[in-house]
Amino acid sequence: MARLPQGHGRKSSKNTKVFELELLFQAENELSDAYDWYEEQQLGLGDRLFREVNHFLELIERNPFHFPVRCAQELRTAALKIFPYLIIYWIDEQKSKVFVTSIFHTSRNPQY
Repeated sequence: MARLPQGHGRKSSKNTKVFELELLFQAENELSDAYDWYEEQQLGLGDRLFREVNHFLELIERNPFHFPVRCAQELRTAALKIFPYLIIYWIDEQKSKVFVTSIFHTSRNPQY
């Protein structure tokens, strides 16, 4: 099983407001499963997936409002460039938190 990235919870800002990013259980499981699958296909490919996901999580942390609202309940989507995955998240401005709800393969049918 893959080791998930540690240290999420770094701060990001839009103007002066600071946000904390949290990966929810489902997103962590999906990322771990994807990592394992890619590593079975080719050694090191899961690491490449992790690097790309981490890059996009850092972008979201820096500016959670950058990516568009595309789903119900004001969920935002960030499409990875190399791997066919979407990072789905929502922003709780009152709590100054960004919740990553899912990291899923684009051929799956999202159940939101």
